[in-house]
Amino acid sequence: MIYIGTAGWALGAAVKSMFGEGASHLARYSTRFAAVEINSSFYRPHRAGTYARWAASVPSHFKFAVKLPRAITHVNRLKESEGALDEFQTQVQGLGAKLGAVLIQLPPSLNFDLGIARAFLKAVRRRFPGTLALEPRHRGWCIADAAALLRDFAVMQVEADPAPVPNPQGKAGKRYLRWHGSPVMYRSSYKDVVLRTLAETLIDGDWCIFDNTAEGAAIPNALRVQQLIRP
Repeated sequence: MIYIGTAGWALGAAVKSMFGEGASHLARYSTRFAAVEINSSFYRPHRAGTYARWAASVPSHFKFAVKLPRAITHVNRLKESEGALDEFQTQVQGLGAKLGAVLIQLPPSLNFDLGIARAFLKAVRRRFPGTLALEPRHRGWCIADAAALLRDFAVMQVEADPAPVPNPQGKAGKRYLRWHGSPVMYRSSYKDVVLRTLAETLIDGDWCIFDNTAEGAAIPNALRVQQLIRP
């Protein structure tokens, strides 16, 4: 399985006809995609019952990636977050086996601190044994100690486009890609030649999420990559 999808599941009028029938936008979205990234969890909490309702509306093979709350990453800056992590864990347990990944996006101002990062990832791993993806946006994370720490805790470094910091090299093992749109972040659609090159690099277990949703480019881009992988 290659987990191709978008950030959110809104279906604009221009793409609705590309999807099957369903009782909600998410149900219709799941007729074409097997994965989605929930970004709203970054801004506000959702009840476990809400997550359970979302899980019940999609097929058994469908997976959700859920973004860690900004209270943990941007307010607490990874420190003293045990209570907030417990709350988040309780909420997302509503997804059950359909929780596919936890996304940790860091603020651009957050430099790497080995002690803080180690304690934080240890706390996260106690609660989430599955796929973890971390998106650093400060160049202080581009050092060997940071890369080694992520390996120790089996955390994927997000490969972003555009990349605020250099993306990891070597591409060994599974990857989590977040494509935000280029040249204009969140708005630009990718050219077909770029999507073709991307599709050729994806392997089983990879996540490929399009976040260029502001002007509706994410859905067509994700569908195109899906088509290139599985004609």
